[in-house]
Amino acid sequence: MIRQPIVAMMGHVDHGKTSVLDQIRGSAIAAKEAGGITQAIGASIIPTETIKKVCGNLLEQLKLNLTIPGLLFIDTPGHAAFTSLRKRGGNLADMAILVIDIREGLKPQTVESIEILKSYKTPFIIAANKIDLISGYRPEKGSVLSTIAKQNDQVIHEIEKKLYEIVGQVAEHKIDSERFDRVDDYTKAVAIVPVSAKTGDGIPELLMVLAGLAQKYLEKTLKCDVKGEGKGTVLEVKDEKGMGKVMDVIIYGGSVSVGDSLVIGGLTSAVESRVKALFSPSALSEMRDKHARFKSIKEVSASTGVRIVAPGIDDVVSGMPLIAGTDDTEKAKKEVQEQVEEVLVETDEQGIVIKADSLGSLEALSNLLREKNISIKKASVGPISKRDLSDAEANFDKNPLIAVVLGFNLQLPDAVPDKVKVICHDVIYKLIEDLEKWQENTKKQIELKALSLLSKPCKIQLLKGYTFRQSNPAVIGADVLSGTLTTGVSLMNKEAKVLTTVKGIQEEQKSLSEAEKGKRIAVSLSGVIIGRQVKEGDILYSLIPEEDFRNFKKYKEFLSSDEKELLKEIAVIMRLKNPVWGV
Repeated sequence: MIRQPIVAMMGHVDHGKTSVLDQIRGSAIAAKEAGGITQAIGASIIPTETIKKVCGNLLEQLKLNLTIPGLLFIDTPGHAAFTSLRKRGGNLADMAILVIDIREGLKPQTVESIEILKSYKTPFIIAANKIDLISGYRPEKGSVLSTIAKQNDQVIHEIEKKLYEIVGQVAEHKIDSERFDRVDDYTKAVAIVPVSAKTGDGIPELLMVLAGLAQKYLEKTLKCDVKGEGKGTVLEVKDEKGMGKVMDVIIYGGSVSVGDSLVIGGLTSAVESRVKALFSPSALSEMRDKHARFKSIKEVSASTGVRIVAPGIDDVVSGMPLIAGTDDTEKAKKEVQEQVEEVLVETDEQGIVIKADSLGSLEALSNLLREKNISIKKASVGPISKRDLSDAEANFDKNPLIAVVLGFNLQLPDAVPDKVKVICHDVIYKLIEDLEKWQENTKKQIELKALSLLSKPCKIQLLKGYTFRQSNPAVIGADVLSGTLTTGVSLMNKEAKVLTTVKGIQEEQKSLSEAEKGKRIAVSLSGVIIGRQVKEGDILYSLIPEEDFRNFKKYKEFLSSDEKELLKEIAVIMRLKNPVWGV
């Protein structure tokens, strides 16, 4: 038979994911007869009859005869829930609603959601939320399109403008989109439905488009055997008073009964257990309420969410695959571990260490890092361990820029080695952004340090009438015309002849190790006599080793235009003797 499509809510914080979901649920409750909406662990099931009631004559206008049994909405909005829910070969969610505040457009988490949806090839529609907050908007009875048409010209113009700003921003991510009634081919363009989670405007159209898409394009993938072995994904593992460890699970295939054998994917090996009890929320109980009431049940079938009480699940983590009621335990163990290994792969000899709170989150993080061509040495689920820090520290001598541990939805460890950078965040987009920023800054520091070890270019002019000692060593006044003069540097003339070495630098009788452009100083020169080898008024240049010159070219972004010009002058002088010097 055909199961309900699983629908995830995604979008930027405060754009109204929870409010849109609550309005969908509220509309379903308002339109319900007995059983109009079913609460499940982590999910709300809205049957077809209720969708028909909410949508009214919209479905008739489309000549759409719904055969799907309903829609299963993941009750935990946000990309964290979406990424946690994976199954073999991809994501558990069949579809997604991407909620965007129509006034604000795409934000960092919106961009991240789009990239995640693209990487999993998950079809989605956009709910352009908060149309009621556009200045001058008046709610009206009827469809959202007729409501928009009844607004004054200024409001209509503003809604159109904001919608096309979203179309433009989405296009930057190589996705075509358009207002839902203007879409010719839903396989080629993402539908945008203007909605208000506050007034309910556009919610019937949102459900209509969602159900229509599922009906038309997903029917084959929704076929499942509700009597076969249960297949699911662990949404969350938690301690419940009086029960101990429990698992909230989304079942997407088959059925699960009390007493069934359980095989759950593990970080190192599969976990075997047995279903001790099954729980579902009481009718219309608010799942996000800490005081939600539950009822004991004997069996559940796909698609739904259920709380499973089972012994020996202490090491189970979110996102792990699960098989219930199998007759072949060894085959099931092999199957779940193959799913785990789809994600837990060490593919690169060198790279950063990544950690996440769930298997699906790890996969999403890994996918987005791959798109950025960032190498991964090790990827695993769970808290950041001493072993992870050691693995990252081992990278330091090879490349300090990959001595990094990224943690998605994880806490920073108490002690971090000096050579390791740990970055934690609950937004993958921000995690990668912080990594790139840190790598860029660290690279600059490394290059600046390397630059400081090179012989600095310098051009000085010996002052007329300022010879303080003619020789042994000669001491004479000088202007630093360009670059930086340092003690110990050799000086040459315009013919590339090396004449002397700077023994010391003084400014107002104070010794300096270096003097920058614009300084007037007294300089001690060894091995020369003023008036013979060097004369007052002479211009001298620092001698730059050829290898240092090549390195300066490598780090030229850190050089001033003055330093670049000076290096060109020095290169011209050196090429008098060697035409390919520094090339």
